[in-house]
Amino acid sequence: MNPYIPTKKPRYVLIDYRAGEEILNYLKKLNIKPIKTIKCTELQEPVSGHPDMVIHPVDYKTFIVAPNVFDYYRNVLEYKGIKVIKGGKTLCRNYPEDIAYNVARIGRYAVHNLQHTDQVLKYYLEEAGIEFIHVNQGYSKCSAAAVGENKALTSDVRIHETLKSYNIDCMYINPKAVYLKGYDYGFIGGCAGLISEKIFLSTGKILDENILNTLKKFIQSAGYIYDEASSGQIIDLGSLIPII
Repeated sequence: MNPYIPTKKPRYVLIDYRAGEEILNYLKKLNIKPIKTIKCTELQEPVSGHPDMVIHPVDYKTFIVAPNVFDYYRNVLEYKGIKVIKGGKTLCRNYPEDIAYNVARIGRYAVHNLQHTDQVLKYYLEEAGIEFIHVNQGYSKCSAAAVGENKALTSDVRIHETLKSYNIDCMYINPKAVYLKGYDYGFIGGCAGLISEKIFLSTGKILDENILNTLKKFIQSAGYIYDEASSGQIIDLGSLIPII
């Protein structure tokens, strides 16, 4: 069970508190209620509101949350039917002290730099029967997005090579196509993903037509509709986390 592959339209979606009104209105038109994150002041400013830096959904109903922001998300999520569990690692500003929960989920695998995965999260993933793939990229969820059970996008060359070696159909996207204020570029996993059982959503437009056309074909080959939540350039907001 991959929580980043919704089996139906979500009731809610966790999204960076800085998301623009155009993106929020897109979600509302789908009758999906946005839940804004809280700033994690211990993280670098550009990623301080990214959901995937502080939360990892083990499954649709069990979320592991960094101690830094645990009380906020417990109060927000528990009455929505989510079991909220405090992780063991308190996040700090600099790499690799900020990556403990940023674990990609592709097919039946959890993909991460396993030297730095939160131990509480690792326990619950093991209990759920999830297999692990080690990669050197600590920001693996930022760097990858599931497109169905056996397809993925990534903006990391090594993750691309590793997933292909596990017979996962994987498309590489140059990270320079993605905007993230404060950095030279963002990551594809933080700006695109499945938002329902039908739609693969990008936060905005990919300006490179060749990349865009190839991406659309890849998404359509997986049986999904490609859509854009805004008319602006695609922007890294951290992975949207659906709550079904």
